[in-house]
Order: sequence, then structure tokens, then C-alpha cells
Amino acid sequence: MGVIRAIGLVLHPQRNCVAVIETIAEWARARHTDVIGLADEVTTRANGLVRPVDTDDLAKRADLVVSLGGDGTMLRAFRLSVANRTPVLGVNLGRLGFLAEVDIPQLGDALSAIDDHRFTVENRSGLAAVINGEETIAFNDIALVRVPGHGMTEVLLHVEGHPFVDYAADAVVVATPTGSTAYNFAAGGPIVSPRAEGLLVTPAAPHSAFNRSLFLSSGEKLALEVLPSSGEVAVEADGRLIGTVAPGSMIDITALPGAARVVRLGRTTFYQRTQRKFRLTGSARPSEPDIEGLC
Repeated sequence: MGVIRAIGLVLHPQRNCVAVIETIAEWARARHTDVIGLADEVTTRANGLVRPVDTDDLAKRADLVVSLGGDGTMLRAFRLSVANRTPVLGVNLGRLGFLAEVDIPQLGDALSAIDDHRFTVENRSGLAAVINGEETIAFNDIALVRVPGHGMTEVLLHVEGHPFVDYAADAVVVATPTGSTAYNFAAGGPIVSPRAEGLLVTPAAPHSAFNRSLFLSSGEKLALEVLPSSGEVAVEADGRLIGTVAPGSMIDITALPGAARVVRLGRTTFYQRTQRKFRLTGSARPSEPDIEGLC
């Protein structure tokens, strides 16, 4: 018996997904599988092929969440599935990303492989923080960003309850290993294997004496204190503006190991996807001279 009784769809906010939805619906009809999606996404964009549900129903009912889009859509699918840790399959609809597993032509075969138990699951860690009394979950990063006209972001890192180091920068980025290839990388931070568990802290455009990244174990407690000398700070989670915090605020950030599960079919590795995304081809070393040609 197959493992997929209901497929939950998460759609890219702008791209036309009808052709892909038709492929999924045709596959599902042949196997008596339900296809559900968020009401505000599928009511007008799925040609009546998808049953509209609310966020809670999608999380509870779906045995597999299929993300149609890019990495941003995958991150949203992670957040929707985090309560039940439902496996997420990424279908790439545009530019090559790090998280999507298949392209559109491979989708039918991919669904059949999953239904036949021929897949693995790759765990991805998340981040949790309480911002202005509301819990926020992210899977790439949580960033404290300077508000234009309000001075630098000045933050003191507390590790295990003790002050460790302060940053003055345009932003201070706390990233998961998954997010190491996003804002962290743009700020000069390292790429970290998604199999690692921990918190990566990187300043963007730092103006402080200590300007290096810091990697913490997932079990170590991290808090960010916005110093009195700081300007007002905006807080972003996976690129979404969550709110602003004033100088003197303290933000606790907690790692969530294994909070999301990505479907893998053994087609490519993280390092192959990274090579393709960043066009890392060959060695950086100069080639050896042709000795015979010099003689």
C-alpha cells in the first residue's frame, strides 16, 4: 500500500502552477489520493483541481507536502509542516535552488517513488525566537537589520548566559546550516553542511574590531542584546519583516534540530547543488605548465 493518502500543495505566490497541478492531480486520481492546498492560494489558481483547506488542516491531513516554486516557497512549506514534521518535496519552477529535488518532467516518477517508499528524508534544523511577544520560526535565518536613518545595529551576543562579543554592523545574521548559503553567505560567512546542527552568527558590513562569524552548537543558549547605543533595529525571519525592536531589547534564539524533513531521491548531493548554483567548476589552482611544450 502506498504511503501518500493526501498531498498538500504550497504554491509560488506569482508563478503559474496550473500545468504542474494538473500533473499532480492526474497522478493522484489514479491512486485515489486527495490533493489539498491553502484556500487563499488554490481557490482561484488551481482550476478546481485542489480541495481548499486552512493552514491547520493542511498540516494535519497531508502525508506529503509538495512545494511548487523555489527556495522561498520551500521555506514557507517548512513552516507550514513543522508541527507534524511532514516530508516536503520541492519542485523547481524557476531558477536552480538548493532545496528543490526535482524538475517538472520528473515529478510523476518522483511521486511514484515516494509512494513506493523509495526515498530518504534529510532533516533540516530551524530557529525559534520570540519577537515582541510572538514566537517566530525560521529555517534560513533571523536577522537584526539597521533601520535607515537610525544608526548602526549594535548587538551583544550572550552565549550560555554570559556576554561574549559585540558586533556593530548593518545587520547581524543568525543562520541555520540551511541558511548558510543565503544572507550569511552574502555577508561573507561560510557554507556549512546541512547535516551539521548549530547556529551560525555573521555580521553584515561590520564596523567592529571583531568581524568574524561564530558557529555555536545547537545545544548552546544564544541571546542577542540590542545595546543602548544601537539605533532602532528591524527583525527579519527568512526575509520577512517581523517587526522592530528598541535598544535594550533581549532576543533569545533557539535551534530546532530536525524541525523540517526534505524528501531526497538520491539524484544530487548538497555539494553538487552548491557547485551548480555558484558555478564552482574545476580547481582554483593554475594548471601545471606543459613541460614538453617549453622544451
